[in-house]
Amino acid sequence: MLRFNLIVAVSENFGIGLKGDLPWRLKSELKYFSRTTKRTSDPNKRNVVIMGRKTYFGVPASKRPLPERLNIVLSTTLQPAELPSDVVLCPSLEEAMKHLEEETLRDQIENVWIVGGSGVYEEAMASSRCNRLYITKIQQNFECDTFFPSIPDCFREVPPDADTPVGVQEENGIKYEYKVLEKRE
Repeated sequence: MLRFNLIVAVSENFGIGLKGDLPWRLKSELKYFSRTTKRTSDPNKRNVVIMGRKTYFGVPASKRPLPERLNIVLSTTLQPAELPSDVVLCPSLEEAMKHLEEETLRDQIENVWIVGGSGVYEEAMASSRCNRLYITKIQQNFECDTFFPSIPDCFREVPPDADTPVGVQEENGIKYEYKVLEKRE
């Protein structure tokens, strides 16, 4: 069974978005997101990013689909013609995972990342396929209209990967810290 990780930046008030955009400007955090979701150990494989419709269209047009990754958009209202031909449209997270497990794709994929939004995160954390949460804890409250769901008790903090910066980071007067949580069954 193919598993996935979540990656998210979340403020102290559990905010993750405002009017279809990020409520903060942290270039180094965006670089961390990009680096983490692109990184593979096998140069012949690539990673997948799965997101909801609002998250996909919240990415600036010049930056979507997210480069060097297979982009999957979850939606029951979009039509395939509304997305670029190299973006996969699936009606649900489980359908997306089944699509990735098809023989033609399975050997090309290394990591699957859930990148938002709120409803997709909630469904993903409840799934038996969920492995880890890569959370950037932003140590400040921000005005938000989209929030990260509460984290189930089965997740425990684990030491971060070697590529994850350790300790409190700061940019534009905003402090934040990278955390990794793993699902314990």
